[in-house]
Amino acid sequence: MAIKLVAIDIDGTLINDQREITPQTVTAIKKASAQGVKIVLCTGRPMTGVKAYLDQLGLNDSDNEFVISFNGALAQSTSGNVLVNYTMPFNDYADWQTYCIKEGVKSQIETRDYIYTINRDLSPYTVYESDLVSMPIRYRTFEELSKMQDQYVIAKAMMVDTKEQIDKAWAELSAEMRDRFSIVRSEDFYLEFMNKQASKGNALQLLSEELGIKKEEVMALGNAQNDDSMIEFAGLGVAMGNSIPGTLKIADVTTADNNHDGVGKAIEKYVLK
Repeated sequence: MAIKLVAIDIDGTLINDQREITPQTVTAIKKASAQGVKIVLCTGRPMTGVKAYLDQLGLNDSDNEFVISFNGALAQSTSGNVLVNYTMPFNDYADWQTYCIKEGVKSQIETRDYIYTINRDLSPYTVYESDLVSMPIRYRTFEELSKMQDQYVIAKAMMVDTKEQIDKAWAELSAEMRDRFSIVRSEDFYLEFMNKQASKGNALQLLSEELGIKKEEVMALGNAQNDDSMIEFAGLGVAMGNSIPGTLKIADVTTADNNHDGVGKAIEKYVLK
């Protein structure tokens, strides 16, 4: 069955280690798009961290092109029409933040416009994320965030600390807290918490249904745990050559790594006519 929608993770998948889309991959994506194939970037990033790539691929500011951000908490057209919006209630965030303080792990939340952190001494991983996704940081105390909660919505919360610190916090997290959130490890230093309904796979399924596209007509490409749900949903799940072992195991096929045109080669092999 012909592929009608290609879902593509960004970091470690679409872009190489220099944060660039290789020319071969750009060409393949544009050819597929010209043939009527939907190209959907599916990322843990907020929209501020996606816009430049949408511009490069000619997919931005359209009612008929779509993007999934915040690991599936938000799905929208690239012109801004929202289809899926799973936000985190403040009470859930408050319980999570209390746990982070207890464990001594640094943390942040992301809204559509800002990264907020209660850590006066910023985590270097918060600074890295801000640069990566082109989103400004705001320091606020927990009390300030509580008082202003009607002024923002929480797309996701993140533990942002060393691998060892996050491993410890994860190991001691209660079963109730694990069940309350959708949780993914996007990097050794990032553990992300979202609304229980939010995942790339759920958002991709809802978008496919909205577009009248069968799962057998969907190809999804990724490299990490937060991509697993969409790789499992898609009729053709593709792991990058640089994927973690768990992602390689669940994928239907493997392509080249992100530094050697893996996305472009998969599109050329499985999508282009």
